[in-house]
Amino acid sequence: MRWPDAIGKLGGTSDAWPRLEARYTEPHRRYHTLDHAAAVARDSAWLAEGLGDTDRAIVAVAAWTHDVVYDAKPGEDERASAKWAREALEGVAEAHVERVESLILATIGHDAPTDDLLATALLDADLAILGAAEEQYAAYARAVREEYAKYPDDVWRQGRIAVLEGMLARELYRSEAARTRWASAAERNLTTELTHWRGERTDHR
Repeated sequence: MRWPDAIGKLGGTSDAWPRLEARYTEPHRRYHTLDHAAAVARDSAWLAEGLGDTDRAIVAVAAWTHDVVYDAKPGEDERASAKWAREALEGVAEAHVERVESLILATIGHDAPTDDLLATALLDADLAILGAAEEQYAAYARAVREEYAKYPDDVWRQGRIAVLEGMLARELYRSEAARTRWASAAERNLTTELTHWRGERTDHR
């Protein structure tokens, strides 16, 4: 769902779009760009097809804003994005604003109650890249490394191994639809990258 449609459905205006677009086109971004936000909005819309119009609009707004603040500071970025969304949702009912905030904050640990269908749509869509084609996943991995360029390879390798191991140790996708579409490829991609970082090579993936 497009930003103007989602905001309009919730009773707000699309005045914040230029500011949102400016955020996502900041020069330090490589993966967490407007393309990523658009992909999450698209995939979450697919996963939220069975929800009502208002719920689908809430998911869409959360998708567009979940990485609007991004400085490679996990946790801080999501909290700042939730704050940004609150300030941007002028005219939107407080209950809807709070729901958008809660969805953005759920992306910190990628965790939410199992019966939260809105969170399921957003969180699964946010991880869709993990189940992409090999070349697309490799480009994603390189782009994220570039966003964390301030860290030397040894520090990055240690942290990335921990992240990859954590993802491989749990079920990535909450919905059956997402598991069917992305889970097998995601496991292959994550395993391939983990093997890379556990090796002796120092080139960036």
